[in-house]
Amino acid sequence: MAVSLNVVPHEPAASANSGLGRKPSWLKMKLPTGENYSRLLNLVNDQRLHTVCQEARCPNMGECWSAGTATLMILGDVCTRSCGFCHIATGKPPTLDTEEPARVGYAVKQMSLNHVVITSVNRDELADGGAAIWAETIRQIRLQSPGTSVEVLIPDFCGDWDALQLVLDQKPDILNHNIESVPSLYKIVRPQAKYPRSLKLLQIAREKGLVSKTGMMLGLGEEEAEIDSVIDDLVSIGCEILTLGQYLQPTPKHLPVKRWVHPDEFAMWKERGESRGLRHVESGPLVRSSYHAEQQVRSHQSV
Repeated sequence: MAVSLNVVPHEPAASANSGLGRKPSWLKMKLPTGENYSRLLNLVNDQRLHTVCQEARCPNMGECWSAGTATLMILGDVCTRSCGFCHIATGKPPTLDTEEPARVGYAVKQMSLNHVVITSVNRDELADGGAAIWAETIRQIRLQSPGTSVEVLIPDFCGDWDALQLVLDQKPDILNHNIESVPSLYKIVRPQAKYPRSLKLLQIAREKGLVSKTGMMLGLGEEEAEIDSVIDDLVSIGCEILTLGQYLQPTPKHLPVKRWVHPDEFAMWKERGESRGLRHVESGPLVRSSYHAEQQVRSHQSV
């Protein structure tokens, strides 16, 4: 089967009352159904795994799961951070499952994947932020499914670059870390994160020879000039791939949507980003970090 685990990791599917009225027509989504959806759900449940598709209520879940694809989420389903946009549960994670990497490798093998995307919650309570589990997960995928290319969507490890190196040493095919928003909004969007720290992580990955990738949400109140500035920052550190999608409010307790971004504007940002030096910009209302991930890695291999 030539499929990838390729949905995304951050923004949720359904918007609460944002004050903007009904969602526009271009944000309609398909409900998950079909034989492939059931097969994948059973495999995930049998192996006691988590998917960001479910936890973050991804809008592409219907499309991707029906095609037999999903993004696996390691290190549990409770995050130590409280980002203003994210639907994943926040709190103190109860355990650290050291057997999880082997089960992830088995699941990837069972699905006969060409390309897999793995993400995780933040585990700031761990000394290495979960980096050792990350490294072992990549090793297990390579051991059990050696023909599968690996994309990782990692946290910032609180700026512990020795912990980051544990992941980089496993040489994932794509190293993804989301900046999520423009610097001026970090206090409400990513209160425990730092924009310069995320840029530094991407820069280190690029300097180590890995393909670097990041993602950002639009519709949170960012200005055009701020998006331009972020693109310039990404180009300056050698980041290669950028994903842009519409922020959707998961519950009334989360940040409200400030505006619906028209598909024509997303097309404009794709053209602008690529003209400035980004190798690929995946840009659209329902785009999420791992959307079309397999096509992106193939594009890199053909360059």
